[in-house]
Parts: sequence; structure tokens; C-alpha cells
Amino acid sequence: MSSRRWAGITGSLVTASFSAVMMLSWTAAADDQGPGSEKGGKVVDEAPAGVRLRTLLPERISVDNSSKKTAITATVKNEGTKDSDGIRLLVVGFGGLKITDVRGCSAIAEKDLPEGSNSGFSCPVGPLAAGKSTSYAVRATYDLSKAGKICLPVQSTDGKKTFWQQGPVPFGTTNPSPNAPATPLLLGTDNKPAAPGGDELPKTGVGRDVLPLGAAGAALIAVGAAGVWWSRRGRQET
Repeated sequence: MSSRRWAGITGSLVTASFSAVMMLSWTAAADDQGPGSEKGGKVVDEAPAGVRLRTLLPERISVDNSSKKTAITATVKNEGTKDSDGIRLLVVGFGGLKITDVRGCSAIAEKDLPEGSNSGFSCPVGPLAAGKSTSYAVRATYDLSKAGKICLPVQSTDGKKTFWQQGPVPFGTTNPSPNAPATPLLLGTDNKPAAPGGDELPKTGVGRDVLPLGAAGAALIAVGAAGVWWSRRGRQET
């Protein structure tokens, strides 16, 4: 998948000022999210020797109760002693959590999304040096009347191997605040909607054992509370 280009007209002072404001808004939206967490993550396919790929999600996010908008920082890191080959990060939303944009990444076509997901983006990370990390500013909406989850698989560039997958892991709160300007959500917490009958959450995320990803050649498998996303195509070709 090719990376998206951010629209803009270079060379004018007005455009430069607008770009600066946009950069600040992305940064500010990602502030105060707490420490990064690997919660809900697991190794799927073994990475090359010396490479240890992981992802991080914030411990908390905040959803604007008027616009339903939120911002999430997604980080991929190499905790190993050797540089990785080219990799990509996928950012996929489920249920009430819908990914609307990921800076520097391209949207996954609806036909290629795993069953049960509502949105997704593919980020071309490239080779990742040992001890280094790359972060992506994720924009999303969250329908607080539903439960919502996010999933971060780290794959080879061809999608044949998934070295790590975090999620699908929920963001939510057991103490909704519909009358407040914003609702804070915690990673790994099932959302309790502030609505009549909210004690029974709608089913979101993984609904069956196998969720095909179409042309991307991956699948999402339900194992306990988390899923495992790996390349079925890669296993068939080996």
C-alpha cells in the first residue's frame, strides 16, 4: 500500500503557518496520555535473531463528548540488538472506536479489513534500528454508547509474517461522564456505556475464530482476551 500524502501548498507564508498549527494540534492531542503500555500484546511469528519488535499504546485517552473525537499515540519499537528489515504497522479499529486518520499512513480498503473491524491504516515503518522507536499520531472517533477496541499488528512489508500484535485491546471506562466536556478512557478496560441498558455491552471486536484481511493476506484469530494476526498466505507458500 502506498503512503498517503498530506495535502498542502508549499511556498506561502499562510500555508506554513497552517502547517505549524496542524503540527501543534497533533502534538497537543497526544499529550498527557500516560506511559506507553504493551498490554494485550504477544509475539506471533518469530522475528530474525537479535530483533525484538513491540508496540505501545497510551494508558489513557480522552474522548470529547461533543465531537466524539480522540487522539491516540501508537508506537512501534525495536528492543533488540540488531536492526530489523522493512516492517509495517497496522492500526485497526473495532466497535465504538473508529480510526479516521494516521499521519503518514494509508487507509486499508474496506474489502481488506478483517471481519468485525470498521477502519484501519497501514504505516510503512521501513527498517527499524536496534533500540529505536517510531510513533504515529492516530486520530479516531469513539461512540461512547458502545465498547471499542484497537489492534496494532507489526508485520513484514509483504504482510506474510506478523512479528507482534497488540490487541484487539479495549479502551473504556466503568464510570461514564456524559455531562462532562470529555470522558477519560483507560487501556484494557471494557467500556460501560452511559445509556439505558448499558450494563450489557454490545459485542465488538472478534466475532468469529478467523477474520480474513482480504488482499493484505492476514487473519485475526481470537485467543483468550486478545487476537493473533498472522499471514495465512505466507504459511501456505512455505
